[in-house]
Amino acid sequence: MSRIGKQPISIPEGVNIDVKENLVTVKGPKGSMDIDFHKDMVLHVEDGFLSVTRPSDNRGHRSLHGTTRMILYNGIIGVLDGFEKELEIHGIGYQAKVQGNRLILTLGFSHEIHFDPPEGISITANRTEIKVSGIDKQLVGEVSAKIRSFRKPEPYKGKGIRYKGEYVRSKQGKTVGGGED
Repeated sequence: MSRIGKQPISIPEGVNIDVKENLVTVKGPKGSMDIDFHKDMVLHVEDGFLSVTRPSDNRGHRSLHGTTRMILYNGIIGVLDGFEKELEIHGIGYQAKVQGNRLILTLGFSHEIHFDPPEGISITANRTEIKVSGIDKQLVGEVSAKIRSFRKPEPYKGKGIRYKGEYVRSKQGKTVGGGED
């Protein structure tokens, strides 16, 4: 039995769950989202708890059991509290600002990078810090990774966009050596 999959999910106050066939609608104070899950997984909602069971012990069902439970758990946490990722910008002249809903990045290229976030994601920035937040954990992670990909941190001077608290291992640059006599 899956150690994660067999744990029931407690449904907090203010969160409503509606299960129809293989679609779960989770509504909470931050918004609502629809979560699609595999048709073989079985959900039970009773006494303020949501539990996931699998029909058999074959390999495919075992692999889906814990994954389905965690996707549903992340949906509940998302509509209750939301998720956020923080990014830092390192480098002279590198900066970020938000105009309307659009993120504008100056990263040492000959042009500015304009990034429009998808529906359900909000971005705030103050020069060297970017905060991506939303109710869908996967989408917040994807948007953060996309922003980071515009200028990944390089190992020689550490310039670029990195996650807050990320460690970038630095390499030693080339040295000017005197020729042999």
